[in-house]
Amino acid sequence: MRIAVTGGSGKLGRTVVRTLAQAGNEVVNLDTAGERGPGFVKVDLTDFGQTLDAILGIDDKIDGFDAIVHLAAIPAPGILGDAATFHNNIRVTYNVFQAARRAGIRNVVYASSETVLGLPFDVPPPYIPVDEDYPARPESTYSLVKHLEEQMAIELVRWDPSLKIVALRFSNVMDESDYAEFPSFDADPLLRKWNLWGYIDGRDGAQAVKRALDWDATGFHRFIIAAADTVMSRPNADLVAEVFPGVPVKGDLGLNDTLLSIDKARRVLGYAPAHSWRDSV
Repeated sequence: MRIAVTGGSGKLGRTVVRTLAQAGNEVVNLDTAGERGPGFVKVDLTDFGQTLDAILGIDDKIDGFDAIVHLAAIPAPGILGDAATFHNNIRVTYNVFQAARRAGIRNVVYASSETVLGLPFDVPPPYIPVDEDYPARPESTYSLVKHLEEQMAIELVRWDPSLKIVALRFSNVMDESDYAEFPSFDADPLLRKWNLWGYIDGRDGAQAVKRALDWDATGFHRFIIAAADTVMSRPNADLVAEVFPGVPVKGDLGLNDTLLSIDKARRVLGYAPAHSWRDSV
């Protein structure tokens, strides 16, 4: 496929671009910063004209795209002020979704976020492990935008039933170089309780993107994407009893299994995380 990746210069984006290209796809990174070359086009995605122009085609190099992976965003709360985060992220996502529709692209995969589950869980989750079945609970402006993006996607596929938009609710993205810090988390279970001690290796995040692109479907779909394990060595049962007493347990917690359920992604997409911090430390 010919695939446009917005935000391909970011932490997850770099791995996604490399993974998709290694799989034989023609990949172009649309971002505000990146290494000059045939695989990068500088685009201000807050400008609809620039966004549509790039997605429709780029001189004699790319005659449009078959699919879009949308990762570009202010990537977390607290980097910019709330209003700046809101205005940037909702505008960029609208521009990319609408440009895809205008260009006739029917295969869109984008980065939603684990934050819509209720992070940082100052209010405990309704049950553990969490999954996609309960309504979004945004607790920050960043998370609010992610929720609104999902709602926007729901309406767009209602308008156009031939369209597929897949929202991947990524956990905290990690590179292998980040894993040296993980053993220190055991000292205080509150350090990482904010996302139920979850994470996602960037290589497995890229795998999820590829599987979502290859999946033959229409409509809007959401999936939690996390590693198969937690960041902790301590058993899940001890962590949940200490930090979230009284929260109902839904199914088997496992010893160190992820508490951000990836059952749906495994079942529907065939997602199979292959990387763990335990293999690197």
